[in-house]
Amino acid sequence: MGVHPHSKYFEEMKPVLKSKAEEFKIIGYGAISIQDLWDFLINKKWKKVQEEMRMYELVSDILTIKIGDFMNYKTIEAYRSPNWFEDINEDELEELLYPDKTK
Repeated sequence: MGVHPHSKYFEEMKPVLKSKAEEFKIIGYGAISIQDLWDFLINKKWKKVQEEMRMYELVSDILTIKIGDFMNYKTIEAYRSPNWFEDINEDELEELLYPDKTK
């Protein structure tokens, strides 16, 4: 996959992304990183780019991100991620989950 056409605007969009991340934190969704928001925009909202967008359109897209859409995206990404425990045998997994359990 090549570089997304809007990637060149990341630095200029940081203040807007920070504002949106702070908004989500204020309404109780914890710390959402600027990079997570940018990844959502690149991989979901701007997935199909047909023309060069103007700066105000990028800002509008950032400011209109709905928390539900973002959380759905993160949930799907979590399901797509590799299984962290794939290379761990059952005994090692038991030790990780129940460290105080005696054998």
